[in-house]
Amino acid sequence: MKSTKRLMSAAALSTFALSTSALSTSAFKAYALCALLGLTLSASAEVVPPGSADEIRERLEPFGALCRAGSDCGQTAAPVSSGPQSGEDVYNQFCFACHATGASNAPLFADSEAWQPRIAKGMEVLVGSTLNGLGLMPPRGACMSCSDDELGAAVQFMVDQVP
Repeated sequence: MKSTKRLMSAAALSTFALSTSALSTSAFKAYALCALLGLTLSASAEVVPPGSADEIRERLEPFGALCRAGSDCGQTAAPVSSGPQSGEDVYNQFCFACHATGASNAPLFADSEAWQPRIAKGMEVLVGSTLNGLGLMPPRGACMSCSDDELGAAVQFMVDQVP
């Protein structure tokens, strides 16, 4: 019976020693980490950016300002179109990118061979294709601010250039 108690005591002592050793290793790691963070924090607290307080405040100001519609922001508003755009203006701003290059299989500007079959279908069909989109051409030719009449004028301008 005595040998069993000694054996248990030796096992308990061994377990205690291992847990104490693990605890001291963990405590050391925690202390080292705190010391490292403490040094880092104190080092970063001492860094002061160059310049006076006013210069620093000025550098921290936001760049630009937001001006909402209807607010007086000290500037004049951008000019707004005074009336409908001509067909040529709409073509030059929106249609030119594809119809001058043939991008997305668009018929080339003033290309009789490409335009004659389309013209044969009539202006109503051509303008309908422009308003609703056709193939890779987006609806309204991507001019969401253009009126139906302005888009029709752009189509008429392109048709008028076909020899």
